Amino acid sequence: MIYMKELEQEPFDPESFVERLAKRTMQVSFRDSDKDQLDPIALQETFLQAIKDLQMLQERQFRKCARLEQQCQEEELGHWQEIAQLQDKNKAAVGMFQELDERINYVATKVIHLGDQLESVNTPRSRAVEAQRLMSHFAEFLSPGPITLDVFADKSQIDEAADIIQKLHLIAQELPSDKFESAKRKISAKYDEIEKALIEEFVVAQEQEDTARMKEIASILSHFKGYTQCIDAFIEQSQMAALVGKNVFRDVIPLCRKNYDIMKDVFLNPDQVMAKFILNIYHGKLQDHIVSKLADKKDTNIYLENLHELYSKTVQLSNDLTVFDMGNDEMFLTKLTQNIFQKYLENYIGMELRNLKECSVTAIQKFYDSKSHHKRQIQTGGFQDLRRDLQAVIGTRANINIAQIDDYGGETFLSMEVVKSLLHTGKQAFKRCTVLSKQADQAGHAQLIFDVLLNQLLAEYVDYALELGLQAVPIPETKAQPQLYFLQVASQTNEIVHYLETETVHSLMPIILSTPKHAECMHKKKQMLEQIESKLDTGLDRVLSAIVGWVKIYLQTEQKKTDFKPEADLDTMASPACMAVVQYLGSTIKRIKACLDGKNAENVLLELGIRLHRVIYEHLLQFQFNSIGAMIAIMDVNEYRKCVKELHITLVDTLFDTLHALCNLLLVKPENLKQVCSGETLAGLDSSILVNFIQLRTDYKTQKLATSLKGLGV
Repeated sequence: MIYMKELEQEPFDPESFVERLAKRTMQVSFRDSDKDQLDPIALQETFLQAIKDLQMLQERQFRKCARLEQQCQEEELGHWQEIAQLQDKNKAAVGMFQELDERINYVATKVIHLGDQLESVNTPRSRAVEAQRLMSHFAEFLSPGPITLDVFADKSQIDEAADIIQKLHLIAQELPSDKFESAKRKISAKYDEIEKALIEEFVVAQEQEDTARMKEIASILSHFKGYTQCIDAFIEQSQMAALVGKNVFRDVIPLCRKNYDIMKDVFLNPDQVMAKFILNIYHGKLQDHIVSKLADKKDTNIYLENLHELYSKTVQLSNDLTVFDMGNDEMFLTKLTQNIFQKYLENYIGMELRNLKECSVTAIQKFYDSKSHHKRQIQTGGFQDLRRDLQAVIGTRANINIAQIDDYGGETFLSMEVVKSLLHTGKQAFKRCTVLSKQADQAGHAQLIFDVLLNQLLAEYVDYALELGLQAVPIPETKAQPQLYFLQVASQTNEIVHYLETETVHSLMPIILSTPKHAECMHKKKQMLEQIESKLDTGLDRVLSAIVGWVKIYLQTEQKKTDFKPEADLDTMASPACMAVVQYLGSTIKRIKACLDGKNAENVLLELGIRLHRVIYEHLLQFQFNSIGAMIAIMDVNEYRKCVKELHITLVDTLFDTLHALCNLLLVKPENLKQVCSGETLAGLDSSILVNFIQLRTDYKTQKLATSLKGLGV
């Protein structure tokens, strides 16, 4: 069967098989005949033949399967028989094992019983032998003259000699001194001699790194009084050439790790040895290193930095050493650290406060020296304010300057470098406080540091600069354009306060948060900032008074009556006095915006706009206006409007729009006055204001405008 291979393919697809069979039959049919026609008879014969072949193949497979099934059944039966035989053998083996186990247990019981009997007989015998041996050695010590026993003379038998002398020493302690004084002295002398020899041999073994011999000697000396001397010798030898560099802290952990492994191999109590090992380090080279570093207290700041660094490293070292077993005292390392630093930490906060004050005073004084300024006492209060006001009034009315204003050439006496220096010093103090103060004292110490920082930064530095700035503000109504240096003082003060707030959040708050000191610190800061804010408000008020005072005096001096009542026709343009004022105000507004921000700038600009409106309004009421003069007045007010637009204050814009509308009353025809007065802009004003403005017209009497205004309800 040519398609036998196809039937054995995996996976077998019957449809594909039939398709291939039909395709081959058709190809043969087309090749044998000249016509390309399907021969159904040939196709049927091929299918019938294939069916027969497949049936024969199926019968053959059935016979093969039956034969294989019979063979499997025979093999399965054989395996079951073999398993039954193995189970019988296993049962027999288990029985034999149980019997053997019983016999072993019986023999073991007999052996133990026999051992107990032997031990009960041998123990008294061995004790008697040991007692006899000790008595013979003791007799040697009772006899006069030196000890001649070989075991004590031969250094190779020192272990045996140590065992003997240790027992003799215990026995001697129980003997009466009057009869055995000489023997006891000899035993004690030999005891000390052997003990010393063992310690010396222990040191030699340690130098040779012979851990096995060290362990033997340590085990022997554990029964001697000088066992602690052995431990001391080990520690001294281990630390002899160690911890000699500049960085003592770095070398401690490797030294302990190396020797801790030796301790565990050599000593029976490695935890106690390790504790003494570390104790020797702390009270020895580590303490010497710390004392030498902290001996120089000439520079307090350097001393505090060294104290913080050394204490931090010691605490970190103690934390790293906890990996070693040093007994059950969890506070052991903490106590060692406190013993070293106790005398330094007792007066820490006093030195910290003194250092902070000294550094702050030095930084501020260095700044004043660079400006060739000598800090002086400034008189403040109501009397000084009254004196200033009187000088301003007298100077204005007498047209003389009796107030001596010193503006220090525009120097504000504030420097961000000084502020950053003070805040950095405070930051370092807070950082040291969290490390060097006890947990219960940290918040209180932080409050003391904050008080000093506030006093030096705000009271001694910023407040002094504000007082100088307040005195430098020109008095109102002077002829010279006022120099507004106080705006720069206000700007720098705001920046300083911002830096202070940031530093408070980052350095102080983590220490005092959730403690009673938090409220106290915030209250103190609030009080001092309110004082600063009050002086800023006073200074800014004086600045505004100086600005509008100059505008008032300048317009009174430079604005001529002919400006608004020209006799000849002129080009209608804003007056020179107006243009000068607008130019000054433009630069002043830019400066205010540059120095102030947020609500501060908004409030100052609002107050400036309101005061300017009042001054210009009252200024215009002092003049008479003809038609050309009215045009000039309208041009002036229009320039003022453009200027105050830069304020971006809606209320001020409204005020000047209304003033512009009032100026239009100076120009409109008499018959249109009522209509203009009832317009949207002027309708809300009091009628007296409208009449006062209309009365400024030169044609008020000639045109009998008073009659036409009766309807306004004057």
